[in-house]
Amino acid sequence: MKIGIIVFPGSNCDRDVRWATEGCLGVTTSFLWHEATDLNGYDAIVIPGGFSYGDYLRCGAIARFAPVLNSLISFVNKGGKVLGICNGFQILTELGLLQGALTRNKNLHFICDKANLSIESTKSSWMKNYKKYDAISLPIAHGEGRFQCSSDVLKKLQDEDSVALRYKDNPNGSINDIAGITNKNGNVLGMMPHPERACDDALGNIDGKSILSTLLS
Repeated sequence: MKIGIIVFPGSNCDRDVRWATEGCLGVTTSFLWHEATDLNGYDAIVIPGGFSYGDYLRCGAIARFAPVLNSLISFVNKGGKVLGICNGFQILTELGLLQGALTRNKNLHFICDKANLSIESTKSSWMKNYKKYDAISLPIAHGEGRFQCSSDVLKKLQDEDSVALRYKDNPNGSINDIAGITNKNGNVLGMMPHPERACDDALGNIDGKSILSTLLS
């Protein structure tokens, strides 16, 4: 079993994810440069946080054209599991694998804090270690984490039970308190909070460990 972590120029959470998956969970993990096209042999892919290509145009807007993401679409269509964290979530929405968009926080400030979250859906395997409405706490660190979508898309997300996580105190103004969503099939999860920063006992919080442990299930 093997996990791949996609690395763009500007990614800065790739090593954090690798420590969480390989160092804390013991799963073989390797980096995938953004120019890679071969995803054969990988069982799950993580797109980490950071500022891909500097995010100078719009978060994830340039990254969506990376060669590795063309291969990622095929990977997802074959049922492969993909987790996008923070900038990874933004990239997945730009790529069209997840609905909605991530925009500037309501107060236009970068937020680095802990977020109290509620597990909102257990339909996919990502949250199989939790019960619905379980409470967890994960770090957040973003300036453009405000999830936005039309009322039609919001209804569709709710009808499909695709809202995976909600903020309890909504720090960024996201519509309907949404912190993370899945695609219809449940094999793609995007979330603004950072589970990889809550996997090591030394950090005093392992609430993210249960989410990352499902990458290979």
